[in-house]
Amino acid sequence: MARAKVIALYKQPEDKEKFDEHYFNVHGPLTAKIPGLREMNVTKIVGSPMGKSEYYLQCEMIYDDMESLQKAMKSDEGKASGKDAFQFAGDIITLMIGEEVDE
Repeated sequence: MARAKVIALYKQPEDKEKFDEHYFNVHGPLTAKIPGLREMNVTKIVGSPMGKSEYYLQCEMIYDDMESLQKAMKSDEGKASGKDAFQFAGDIITLMIGEEVDE
């Protein structure tokens, strides 16, 4: 069965220090409590092959399967994480849901 993931992509925040403080001290720990979350991989974007990137941070939240992901999103912890994300980064966040491809 293919693992499912939520991918959060954040554009460059106006205040990186303030963003980092909230993301790593509040949002990350809140998200880590979501039931069924197997892995949480955070990547700071340092650039692109063309130089600068409009993106600042990416987080992949990995679940066993789509059913686990959907259950997690409906949990109180999942709702709290989503609410927090949109409160502190609603104007710069893009969320995607995907399934890993086994080839």
